Amino acid sequence: MKVQEIKSHADVCQLCSGTGWKTVSSSSDARVTRCDCRLKARSTSLLASARIPKRYEHCELSNFEFDGPHRSLASARMSACRFVEEYPLDGNGLLIIGSIGAGKTHLAVGIIKELATSKGVGCLFYDYRELLKQIQNSYNDSVKATELDVLRPVFEAEVLVLDELGAVKPTEWVWDTVSLILNTRYNDKRTTIITTNFADEPGQDVSANPNSEFGRAQRSVRRETLGDRIGERMRSRLHEMCRVIIMEGKDFRQLRSASFH
Repeated sequence: MKVQEIKSHADVCQLCSGTGWKTVSSSSDARVTRCDCRLKARSTSLLASARIPKRYEHCELSNFEFDGPHRSLASARMSACRFVEEYPLDGNGLLIIGSIGAGKTHLAVGIIKELATSKGVGCLFYDYRELLKQIQNSYNDSVKATELDVLRPVFEAEVLVLDELGAVKPTEWVWDTVSLILNTRYNDKRTTIITTNFADEPGQDVSANPNSEFGRAQRSVRRETLGDRIGERMRSRLHEMCRVIIMEGKDFRQLRSASFH
């Protein structure tokens, strides 16, 4: 019992004595503000609920590589840091575009970790493919979660990262679901950070129905664009919601692999 009492006493913050508030004095007066111990505890809680995958838990803006072979990414990192400094931006988010392995997810995760720890912002990370799969699974009678159960935190998160937008083969259902998510967040002025491998260009108007057999055949002979994958209406909406960051650089993973040979 004595050991527990000693331990609990040692755990009490020396600055605020466990109240959560500390006194800040100046030459003219004294006021109270939130103690660092409470801010740290809140940051830890926010990071735990952000759903950042273990693969990306190490990612921060401070360890994002932007020199040497990656110096072309310096402007992207600068834009990310400025975004954090200026947040909140009246709902404006980011559309991060780049090839596979350019570091888009690292940058997005670094942003939300910084927002959570330095500004106490609630953030949520979702892989686009995983999110659509969870929504589809909710239609199964044996699954207890409903579609709204899955979508509610996506709608309500102060900052949402939607990673790999466009990675799922487009269908009417996919387009309708993407429209629902983006339009809801746009109307509620919530911040959305999106990453994608697809060029920010219009979809090719090959037929009245872009999902027809002829439409799919036409797209297969050229590199698909973001307009092809999410529809031109939603691509236009993204430009209303987001600043664009273009990441042009070599594949981090290939460079690391080559360094071991």
